[in-house]
Order: sequence, then structure tokens, then C-alpha cells
Amino acid sequence: MTNENALFDDEFDFDDEPKRSGDLVGQLTGARGEEDAEAGSRVELPPMEAYEGGDRAIPAISVLAFCETRRVSSIIDRVQSDRRMSNATVEIIPGGIPAAIEHLAEHPTPNLLIVESSAPASQMIAQIDELAGHCEEGVEVMVVGATNDIALYRQLVARGVSEYLVPPIEPVQMVRSIANIFTDPDAPFVGKSISVVGAKGGVGASTIAHNLAWSLAENARVSTSLVDLDLSFGTTSLDFNHETQQTIADALMAPDRADDAVISRLLAKATDRLSLFTAPASVNQLMDIDASAYSTVIEGVRRLMPYVVLDLPHGWSQWIYNTLISSDEVILVCQPDLASLRNGKNMLDKLKTQRPNDRPPRLVINMMGVPKRPEIPIKDFAAAIEAEPEIVLPFDPHLFGTASNKGQMISEADPQSKPAVAIDQLATTLSGRETMQPEKSLLKKLLGK
Repeated sequence: MTNENALFDDEFDFDDEPKRSGDLVGQLTGARGEEDAEAGSRVELPPMEAYEGGDRAIPAISVLAFCETRRVSSIIDRVQSDRRMSNATVEIIPGGIPAAIEHLAEHPTPNLLIVESSAPASQMIAQIDELAGHCEEGVEVMVVGATNDIALYRQLVARGVSEYLVPPIEPVQMVRSIANIFTDPDAPFVGKSISVVGAKGGVGASTIAHNLAWSLAENARVSTSLVDLDLSFGTTSLDFNHETQQTIADALMAPDRADDAVISRLLAKATDRLSLFTAPASVNQLMDIDASAYSTVIEGVRRLMPYVVLDLPHGWSQWIYNTLISSDEVILVCQPDLASLRNGKNMLDKLKTQRPNDRPPRLVINMMGVPKRPEIPIKDFAAAIEAEPEIVLPFDPHLFGTASNKGQMISEADPQSKPAVAIDQLATTLSGRETMQPEKSLLKKLLGK
């Protein structure tokens, strides 16, 4: 990528206070005391405590689990294969608390100790006290017990136990308990990431992503960021009629410098609730970007916005694969044809295997009912791909074409149309909030927008 419009050029000195109006870094990280002429166009960061948020990756911790039963051992085995535990190392040893005491007498303490005990409360407390004598300072302890006893729980917490769980336990419940233990108190929240990808090129995945982001922001009324990751051919700036000088490529080319302050200034304000991270959409340069840069920048956006819609290009590279695996939700867009069925089935099977404790990808059938085109019936398509479609969008070239030519979303062009209602339904499912069509202002009515 050329340095002509790059955000991070070597000629800029990050230690000096920016004074020149042409200094891009100065414009994005400039002195707080100066009057900002573009303040009205900046993205306002929402209060994160108002949202549930998504799941963050658990840091590179060591975990030792001492189990008494095969049931709990099986749960922890499923926990260690979870996508959020990819950085952690987990070892399972039979024997419960007595085995943990014996092991730690001769081996170093891990970051997290999980012990299962079916012993009576008094015996368990005595064993925990003995175990504490072999633990180094700073170790976190999770106990899996047999009884839901609040008095026992309080005694365990008083002795420094971080968590007490009682079966039945779902693997994702234990994963989230571990995540809560190791959450950074200075940055406890991350937004919910929603990846939208097509089973093949031309199925309308970007159109779905853009309209979904709009529906979440404007109709479900949750602050949302749309991230266009199709660097060479992304259409976000066209679809929203919103050209920006800086794009996501600026952050991806220097992910170590793209902190929260810089990312918040790179996000373009589309509406009060919707922000855009547009793509350069240029073929003038071949951008060879490391896969880790994508995850770094995406995590940066998630720290700032409660909902993040990722518009992924059709492909199967390392960074696309990593992004799909780590997303809180995956939307797979297909057409009712054989290529979509084959590719979609392959992608669904792979993602189900790699995300065993997550909801399977949500299937969207787009452009159903193209005249004179042979199509696979929805019932047959769903049976073959082994997934029921979340929504089915009819082929409506007039609606989508009109909206595109006006730089609008379909919910703006015709909020009562079947595609707009279907997208709103998907937004409600993902956010848990009912959608409401915003009232048009008098000016927009006069302008026919």
C-alpha cells in the first residue's frame, strides 16, 4: 500500500504534539484542548454497560483439572476444544482433590486449578485448606461440587476459591466462568461479533451484511459498527454513499499502533448509532496483511461497539477462517443452487466441528424465485445442507436496485417489503430487541428519501 493516504507513515513522530493541519496522525490523535471542527461527524462511543456483549478469547493460561468422574472429565475435554480456549493449555488428571494435593507437592502450580469433589462439606473444606498449602500465590481455583450449598460456597470463597459449579454443567458455561476469572478489569467488555459470509461469490452476502447492520442500528436501536473486510472490492462506501479518506487498511497496515483512540477516529459516522469501517476498494496495490492484524483490529472495534457486523469476502484464507471461528455469530448466505449447497455444506460442517459449544452458523437463503432459473426447493436444500434457513429473501431486483441507486438500505426504501421485514427479524434474533421503523423527518419526506 502506498503511503500517500496512509494513517501511519514513518515520517510522523508519535511523540511530538501534532500542530500541522495536514498531519493525519495529528487529526486523529490531536490535542484535546483544540476546537474540533469535525466533532459532529465523529462517532460517539456508546455506554457499554447497557449491553450484554460477546465472548473474548481466554489468555494463554495453563489449566490443570483433577476429576473424580468421567462426566466432568468429558465436560473439561470439550472445554479445552472450545474456540475461546485456543490459547490455553489444559491437562486432565483423575483423582479429585487428593490427586491435586499429591501432584502439586512435586510440580509447579498452574494459572488455573480445577478440582472436582463429591466429599461432604466439612471434608471438602479440610481438603481445600490442605491444597492451599501447596499452591503458589496468584493461582485461581475452580471447584466442581455435588451439592448446591450456599453456606459451602461462602466458605470456599472465603478461602480464595474463584468459582464453584454444580452439575449439570454445559461446556460453554464453564468456558465463560473461566473467562470471567481472567477478564481484564480495565477492559471487561467486548462487543458481539457477527460474521457474514457467502457460500460462493455473488450471493449477496455484502448486501445482507449492510442491511443487517442498518437494521440493528436503526430499527433494533443498538449501537453497531459495520466493518468491510473486502479490501479490494468492498462496497460499503458505495452502498451508504459515504466516502472516507481513511479506511480499515490504514489500521491493518499498522495494527500495533491502532489503539482504541485511533480506531474510534477511523470509524466513519453514518448515523447516530451506525458507524462504518470502509474498505479502500482499490486494486492499485496488493496488500499482503498478516492474519493476526485482522484479529487485532477486529478486537479493537469490539472494545468500542456493542455490535460489530463483519462483511467478509468470499474466500478461504487463514484470516477468514480465524475470523469465522472466533465470531460470536456466523451468518452463511446461500442461493438455492448446487454450488451454494456444496460449498455451504462444507463450510457448515467445518465450522460446526471447530465451534462445538457455539450455535451453528445461521443460514440465509437469498434471491429465491429468480424467473426461469432452476432452483433447489427450500425444503430439499435445508434437508441436504442439514440446517433450516433463518430467513428466506425473495428475488426483488426493483427494491434492491432502487435502494442501491439512492445510497439507501432496503428498510429505508420500503420498510414493509418482505426482504426488509426478514432482515429486521434476523436483527431481532441476534440482538434480542424488537425492531421499530424510525419515523421519517419532514425534510426526508419532502426529498423523497
